[in-house]
Amino acid sequence: MELIKPQIQEQLDHIDPHTLTETDIARYFEVINTHLTPEQEERIRTPAKVFPRQHSVLAVHWHPEFVPMPLIRERIDRTFPNKREALIIPTQHNVILEYDGYAGVEVDCYSRGFNQKVQLLLHFTSERVAEAPVLKAMLAHTFRYRSSQLFDFIYALTKPNEERLHKAAKATGADEDLVRFVQAYVRKIQRMLEEYYEQTPEESIKNKLLRNYFELLREDFGDPLIDRAQTFLKAVKKEVKAHFSLRYFYRTSEIIEEARALGGGVVIPHPEQFWPILLAEYDVDGYEVWNPQSRRYTDFLISVVNRKNTTLSASQRPLLIFMGDDTHMGEKVKDPGDRKEEKAAREIGVQSAWEDLMISKTLVKACAGKDNVIQAYRDRLAG
Repeated sequence: MELIKPQIQEQLDHIDPHTLTETDIARYFEVINTHLTPEQEERIRTPAKVFPRQHSVLAVHWHPEFVPMPLIRERIDRTFPNKREALIIPTQHNVILEYDGYAGVEVDCYSRGFNQKVQLLLHFTSERVAEAPVLKAMLAHTFRYRSSQLFDFIYALTKPNEERLHKAAKATGADEDLVRFVQAYVRKIQRMLEEYYEQTPEESIKNKLLRNYFELLREDFGDPLIDRAQTFLKAVKKEVKAHFSLRYFYRTSEIIEEARALGGGVVIPHPEQFWPILLAEYDVDGYEVWNPQSRRYTDFLISVVNRKNTTLSASQRPLLIFMGDDTHMGEKVKDPGDRKEEKAAREIGVQSAWEDLMISKTLVKACAGKDNVIQAYRDRLAG
């Protein structure tokens, strides 16, 4: 602390939040850049590990982000050189994307019954959403509203609610100088976002724009200071999310109704992030029982699905068991030293729980092996 505090005080004297330097602007464009270099393209093509013995690939929860689909296809083919059965559907946040005759999206929506934001995975055959004007308009609205949280995040630091800012500072031990340092650079980012808005890709207008920009400041200010700044930013973001109005999202039931009208499938991802959804009795095809960030309750979630299936009427279809790798391809573009290792390690179609002996034993009894799920869900999507 003694070393960091004098550094901040000294640097603050030289930081004018109202003046943009060439370096400030260059860093902004580096953060929002979505064009890949040849080296980055090769990173995408080359998987860290190959699975020659995996013949079935189920991947219905992953995010291409800004990575071109042909490069992703090369990576998948190299990862699973001997695949025979595959159901691979991208699920970008609030944007429909296609792959091999299927289309998918992960949608933010609002469950009024328990007053919480939830996500749904929607899957379709491509022809079913070739038009789909209502669903696409709903997704466009959701995308814009979700992106607006970045501006709330920025305003929380440049036009702050002092009580919330103080709460974030107290929770992270951020002193006045650190708060001023963060505010100075966020004001610069705000100005650059306003001035270069038309040149900023839509997919870059996310909360992580601030985090990624501050990562580039390590070169000037060192790790200890930026680590503290990032911790404070994370606390501010938490406050922003806690007060982000949910009433502008579409209701979960509305999204499901529209997906069903188009002949789509609906899966609930990582349900332990919003437990009450297990009691909501939504019209869904299944639950994701395992996810790299949600693996603690796999056995319990499998038992929930099995128990629900024993109470179905003759006209109801059984719930399916899914696992999601939740891969974010943008993470694989970064230099190895800049990656979040936990996210970078994820791989499309790789869900280790399928091979877990205890879990697979339970799945076999439930007739819920990966091949069964692929075939059953493919049949449902075909209608």
